[in-house]
Amino acid sequence: MFTKIMKRGQRNKVSKAEAIEPPPTSNAPPPSVTVNHASRSAVAAGPPSSGGNLHVHPVPSVPSSGVVEVLPLLKDVPVSDRHVLFLKKLQICCFSFDFSDTLKSAREKEIKRQTLLELVDLVQSGSCKLNETLQEELIRMVSVNVFRCLPPASHENSASETGDPDEDDVYLEPSWPHLQLVYELVLRYIVSADTDTKVAKRYLDHSFVLKLLDLFDTEDPREREYLKTILHRVYGKFMVHRPFIRKAINNIFYRFIFETERHSGIGELLEILGSIINGFALPMKEEHKLFLVRALIPLHKPKSISTYHQQLSYCITQFVEKDYKLADTVIRGLLKYWPVTNCGKEVLFLGELEEVLEGTLSAEFQRCMVPLFRQIGRCLNSSHFQVAERALFLWNNEHIVGLIAQNRQVVLPLIFEALEKNMQGHWNQAVHGLTANVRRMFLEMDSELFEECDQQYAEREARSHELSEQRELTWKRLEAVAAEAGGEDMVMVS
Repeated sequence: MFTKIMKRGQRNKVSKAEAIEPPPTSNAPPPSVTVNHASRSAVAAGPPSSGGNLHVHPVPSVPSSGVVEVLPLLKDVPVSDRHVLFLKKLQICCFSFDFSDTLKSAREKEIKRQTLLELVDLVQSGSCKLNETLQEELIRMVSVNVFRCLPPASHENSASETGDPDEDDVYLEPSWPHLQLVYELVLRYIVSADTDTKVAKRYLDHSFVLKLLDLFDTEDPREREYLKTILHRVYGKFMVHRPFIRKAINNIFYRFIFETERHSGIGELLEILGSIINGFALPMKEEHKLFLVRALIPLHKPKSISTYHQQLSYCITQFVEKDYKLADTVIRGLLKYWPVTNCGKEVLFLGELEEVLEGTLSAEFQRCMVPLFRQIGRCLNSSHFQVAERALFLWNNEHIVGLIAQNRQVVLPLIFEALEKNMQGHWNQAVHGLTANVRRMFLEMDSELFEECDQQYAEREARSHELSEQRELTWKRLEAVAAEAGGEDMVMVS
């Protein structure tokens, strides 16, 4: 989808045309542009306000039927008239319509759609350069259309607190026929070679970016896909926005992790971050390491991790590939948030752990191997066969087996008991077979160590059995004494 959106601009090229410039009397304010009786304030033509804040006009009310006029194409009018005509077209595109009824204002909806199509073709063709006034009005029109209150999420409508997001019906934005074209227009404006970043950043300012990020909570996957593409392009083209974007995404994650645990666009934001992390320069800044510890690793906590785990795992492994010294931090972070009763999450964690261990060197492995293999030992004995099976699959990875072999004196004693318990009593035959393979691997790796661990395990089992017999004998003695002293009133509990 990402590539498809970017390639779309190669089609429908229009012929070269002259730049759209204001009329010769541009020193005077341009005429007030209205579309017949539409209730919208006149388009301001003054210079952008200081600080570059985006001032969005109120959304114009829907015009009555037959009010919106069909304007000529820009290429069909003289150059001197194009400036005013362009403003008129932008104002037509500012109208909002009721899409709950497909027949309502059908003519006006089609006029707006055709106008948006013309503007998209014009911007993506590169056949004209928009002056600052037109750029400001273009971004204002985009803001009027896309910055809106999102409808309540499906879980809010159903008052569900524990529902699975994957089970909810996918919400589709009714106004998408217009909204898609508006997103396409702003995307073409951003990627255009004719767009001067020094000018554009006055209108695509921090306020605009922040409102764009707020829209990631939409439940419509098509809109999130466009938002992801647009924000990624903004990050790439406007270097001044990069720290702000990272901080704003950070704040979204904090709110999601520690407050709501509800957000529809975490996966898309992590996709953007995956590309950003891939471009981090070395040595890595302390700011980026803090982002890993304070935001990315805690993202393993929410129950809905399955909806974004693939993207999260990619970001985590990117950090380890960039700086192998972070492997210990990541592994200890995974252990901190390791699920206790959620077997589905455990399977995800084990898969991510394998990817992290693939990029881990021996020195970092040694720092965390004791708590790590204590946890893996617990997974080996899980009654949920998928958890036990996934833990045993770690021994199919050559790099992990190499790390284990180098540190077998520590690792094998930690998990030997878990392996023996699986051999003696695990209910699943696949787990039983995989456990036998792992035992055989350790036996071939170091037979003396294996025999030593086997002997220690046998001694522990014998002591445990002896203690159990002593406890049973002690209780029997207590029962005998109580029976002699209590007489007929005593109640025996077996």
